[in-house]
Amino acid sequence: MIDPFTAAILLIAFLAFGGLSMGLAMICGSTVYLALRGFDPSIAAETLLQGLFNSYTLLAIPLFILAADIMNIGSLADRLLRFSQALVGRFKGGLGHVNVVSSLIFSGMSGSAVADAVGMGKIIINMMTKDGKYTASYAAAITAASATIGPIIPPSIPMVLYALVSDQSVGYLFAAGMLPGLLMGVVLMVMNFIIAHRRNFDVDEVIPLKAMPGVTFRAIPALLLPVILLGGIYGGVMTPTEAAAVAAFYALAISVIFYRSVSLRQFYVTLLSSARSTATVGILIAGALTFQYVVTRENVPDSLAAFLGQYDLSPTGFLIAINVLFLLLGCILESGAILLIIVPIFIPTAQALGIDLVHFGVICVVNAMLGLITPPYGLLLFIVSSITKEPLGKIVKDLLPFLLALFVALAVITFVPDFVLWLPRLLGYKG
Repeated sequence: MIDPFTAAILLIAFLAFGGLSMGLAMICGSTVYLALRGFDPSIAAETLLQGLFNSYTLLAIPLFILAADIMNIGSLADRLLRFSQALVGRFKGGLGHVNVVSSLIFSGMSGSAVADAVGMGKIIINMMTKDGKYTASYAAAITAASATIGPIIPPSIPMVLYALVSDQSVGYLFAAGMLPGLLMGVVLMVMNFIIAHRRNFDVDEVIPLKAMPGVTFRAIPALLLPVILLGGIYGGVMTPTEAAAVAAFYALAISVIFYRSVSLRQFYVTLLSSARSTATVGILIAGALTFQYVVTRENVPDSLAAFLGQYDLSPTGFLIAINVLFLLLGCILESGAILLIIVPIFIPTAQALGIDLVHFGVICVVNAMLGLITPPYGLLLFIVSSITKEPLGKIVKDLLPFLLALFVALAVITFVPDFVLWLPRLLGYKG
């Protein structure tokens, strides 16, 4: 008779590649495992419900999703883009720089790479291609690359997911993502600058310095959101979950009251869209919780640690192996599945090797985000391709230099832990 654990894995793979969502595939596979082991299959439902309803941190996810959706329907994105254009649009390859800077700012509000690409991405791609200064494939490539910054700079939905499986502080994980996110932005802007000179891109519209105060004033309400969120979290005024609620309320308030750009109909449609997105993430989390029960019953983490122990891997060797594995998995799995299914298996080994779990979390999240722009699965590639109507092959060709730049950033993040942990330690982290 086939081993129950193997049967569960095979069923999950069969259902997932057959078109069923990964979350439902994991629930079905875990239920089959319980039945074959002779356990009550209702354990799957009990594990699922306890995991979902006993985790206060998970409430942050639907609230951050709602905040991002509200920002996309309001005029916040337009005003933030105008502010970014005033800052860096005057340099060669200016709109490419604007693309990256606007992602850095927008990511401090949404915590989602997809929200960044769908909302801000549509606007900046249209700006870049309007006068033919940039090819559609180049605009799509830099938009996809810069969107990966969103979940690294706080707030971050993937960091919340990692906190769920690792039992680490969301606040310290948010702080640990700040410098790596800025580094990713810098390397993308350097690469855009190099390409702009090689391809002789024109300087884009230059906003006069005398117009800066007005542009900044109109963007201030939107720019204050990250300040309020991070100040509240690290000032001890609110938890990350409460901060997510504040983000959603603040985004709605300034869109309706200050900018007057959201109608009741738009808000209703946004609530529906947010509910669908939340349900998608919720099913994935539910499936991961039930599958983690199976993994724990089979003692997979300890078995993996014993297996790796045979090769006497150093912490550096382990992190290199993790980077390679996660980058390969990113080609076929979506980021949430990697964080919820694969990462928990390696956490005990990372602990045994003395690797800080906050540092490890940032490495895992960065790898998961790079998976969003790694063919053939690359969700962000499909999004920007649908926006521009450009074939994936052309987009990937223009994306490769940016992917190389992000790999350089990943190397720094992986092998210089003090760079990642400097800010958390400044805020009281003892790791």
